[in-house]
Amino acid sequence: MGSDSEAEKSHQKEKKKLPAVAPIAKPLAGKKLCKRTLKLVRKAAEHRCLKRGVKEVVKSIRRGHKGFCVIAGNISPIDVITHVPILCEEADIPYVYVPSKEDLATAGATKRPTCCVLVLTKPIKGEITQEEQEKFKADYNQVVKEVTELTSSLF
Repeated sequence: MGSDSEAEKSHQKEKKKLPAVAPIAKPLAGKKLCKRTLKLVRKAAEHRCLKRGVKEVVKSIRRGHKGFCVIAGNISPIDVITHVPILCEEADIPYVYVPSKEDLATAGATKRPTCCVLVLTKPIKGEITQEEQEKFKADYNQVVKEVTELTSSLF
């Protein structure tokens, strides 16, 4: 009846935290960028500047809406989202992968796991105050800048 050592317990926790990320998930956000990105998604959900799910995101991109696309890296089957990065590149929309669809759904204020979200620059319905708009825009620009740097370092 011996218990696991502390090292084994911490190793087991690390295994549970790392989701199986698809091989096409590039550029994949690191810990800091992932945290900032999910924070931006949370703010966008509060301000109603968010499109959730593959169908809504694709529709918005085709209609010409501009924004920032966040895609989950642990989607199975991966065929569900393989066309989204191509659409984003054609429309000059920056995109980044995050490791977990569950975390993306939590940040987007949804109970169901979400494949991808599109953070828009302006709210869909209603208005937000000028001060909130400026704060949101500053956070948005910072994350987009980091993502473009990450993308350019890959190529």
